[in-house]
Amino acid sequence: MADMSLDPIMEKLISAGLRYLKDQVTWKKRTKEDLEKLKEILPQIQAVVRFASSQEQITEGYPDLNKWLWQLRDAIDDADDVLDELEYMELEKQVTKNKKLRRVRSIMKSMKKRLVKIIKRALKIDPNLKRLDEAVQKLYRVSTNVASFLTLVKDANQEQQLEQYRARETGSSPKNDLIGRGKEKELVMKWLRNPSNEPRETDLYRNISLLFIVGHGGMGKTTLLQHVYKDEITKEFDLKMWVCVSNNFDVKKVIADMLESLKNERPRLETLVGLQRRVEEEVMSKKFLLALDDIWEEDEENRDISKWEDVLAPLASGGFGSKILVTTRTESVALMFAKVIKKKNEIFKLEGLEEDECLKLLNSHAFAGVKNPSDDDHKKLRAIAGEIVKKLLGSPLAAKVIGGVLNDNLNERHWMTVLESNLLDQNSIHSILRLSYIVLSNHLQNCFAVCCMFPQDHEYDKDDLVRMWIALGFIQPTQGMTMEDIGGRYFDVLVKKALFDKDGDDYKMHDLIHESASRFFAQVCGKLVDDEE
Repeated sequence: MADMSLDPIMEKLISAGLRYLKDQVTWKKRTKEDLEKLKEILPQIQAVVRFASSQEQITEGYPDLNKWLWQLRDAIDDADDVLDELEYMELEKQVTKNKKLRRVRSIMKSMKKRLVKIIKRALKIDPNLKRLDEAVQKLYRVSTNVASFLTLVKDANQEQQLEQYRARETGSSPKNDLIGRGKEKELVMKWLRNPSNEPRETDLYRNISLLFIVGHGGMGKTTLLQHVYKDEITKEFDLKMWVCVSNNFDVKKVIADMLESLKNERPRLETLVGLQRRVEEEVMSKKFLLALDDIWEEDEENRDISKWEDVLAPLASGGFGSKILVTTRTESVALMFAKVIKKKNEIFKLEGLEEDECLKLLNSHAFAGVKNPSDDDHKKLRAIAGEIVKKLLGSPLAAKVIGGVLNDNLNERHWMTVLESNLLDQNSIHSILRLSYIVLSNHLQNCFAVCCMFPQDHEYDKDDLVRMWIALGFIQPTQGMTMEDIGGRYFDVLVKKALFDKDGDDYKMHDLIHESASRFFAQVCGKLVDDEE
């Protein structure tokens, strides 16, 4: 259970509750005292909930803690409902206060209403006061048990692991994300330059060659494909198309994405036949390059074969030397394509980085913004990085993300905490990535968790996200800065930590990060699929 909404809700409830009770009669002293006690033990609750967030098997290993976490979540949900009522009342009160009273009668009427309201509160008639009291009592009863779990936090040494995040203002993210893949790129470029095609068993796709880049998640398939796609040699093609297929495969969407890539506008055609005809006209006798990124196999009774026949059929009219580049996690996708085009496809397997190359990539992110990372001042840090990289399974994505974690704080203690984290010892890319979410400060965790509600391959708009974070109360006010500017900095930090990649004017989350983060925040965060909850 991640503390997605723990801080904003509890802190707001405490402050709003104390304001609301300010003019209450003395018999409400108990509620005030409980709010003050909640304020005192809030740091302890935060520490325990964060400890739970860092555990891979929290349910089996700590059943009592897991039960307490769900009791806490239930109490927080009730408090959130009351908080909405209190915030509405304060807004209503502020609006009334700012209005000019036109007549003395309205003044007297207002005073009469206030007097009645105070009397009702004194007689325990006010339902909001009653709900506040019940919510505070429930939350306090649950919270008093936090002491029994504090020893877990101490034993796990979580205080070092979960130091508050402070963003470094200097420098920027490294620009060369193809570190360690130079040879692989050259092999793909050699294939692109080769005009000849393999011997054909059919005339339908006689002008087209296919190459599959296959590798596990986080191996850098998309990054490699992007660098190839943007290389100068691709200007020799008459047409270029980029389509991100992902696991939500839809024939009409893929074809429409091809056309949008060519024309920079979404086609208005709605029928499959109309879309196919348009693609056929566009590629007729022209040498094209098509990049199909991130294809997943969801083949049930060969249904994917018929779908891809619909996608590829209009491309058969392309000119000689046309190329299709595909990235996928599984070789079975290539076998499925072979059935569609009736010929053998070339497969290029992308393995993990060599240790020295992985270290270069890690250091490029860990020391981003540092003028001389190789000087003696960072000698110990570079030695620790050498040990950390041995645990990253050769994954470029893990190297980038963990490099961002290290960049948070360039001191030996912080880097040793990362090295000694049990999450790096579980031989799992998901556990490695999980460390990057745990070390986020609470407000950044909250903001990032919201992003995981959206479907995989969702295109995020920075301004829209910031407005959403403001509406949810996740932005911490800073004197002299607007909420929009603060939210913008939050987002920039997440981008710098490699949790988002820029995609044109929008941003995308790597599918492996989305998958891992969704698991991490699963118990407290819903998910949107096709705009439905």
